[in-house]
Amino acid sequence: MIKNLLLPNRYKWLGWCLLLPGLIAGIIITATDYEANWLSMRMFSIANQDLLGFARYFTFTKVNFTGTLAGILILVGGMLVAFSREKQEDEFIARLRLSSLMWAVVVNYVLLLLALLFVYGMSFFHVMVYNMFTVLLIFIARFNYLLYKNNKTVSDEK
Repeated sequence: MIKNLLLPNRYKWLGWCLLLPGLIAGIIITATDYEANWLSMRMFSIANQDLLGFARYFTFTKVNFTGTLAGILILVGGMLVAFSREKQEDEFIARLRLSSLMWAVVVNYVLLLLALLFVYGMSFFHVMVYNMFTVLLIFIARFNYLLYKNNKTVSDEK
């Protein structure tokens, strides 16, 4: 049997504590274009292209870290939530994980296909930014929904 490479269950709580504020911050930043002044700083950049198309590589550039911080919280928190064991991890839970992951990938690529067909310009760029997070978020939503549905069914049978 192949050993699952999952984190201990205690990391799930930490993941939720990072993921939820990251999602809230990301929604607020997206809706209002908010940038915290205290998060403006010079950062090392591997590649940076300005609006005129001039590209610079391996340099320091002044950026606002607000959106980046929200993205980091979403990614790290989401990965901790997604890859932490359940309290009782068994083959049924492993099967739920696999089916949820497959479902998330299929839904993600159907949404991406629709975006390729119907979204253009800067709106498409925004869709691609959101697409960085969708597989992870869809997986978390689907897996937790299936766990909830299963737990509800088991408790109804008792």
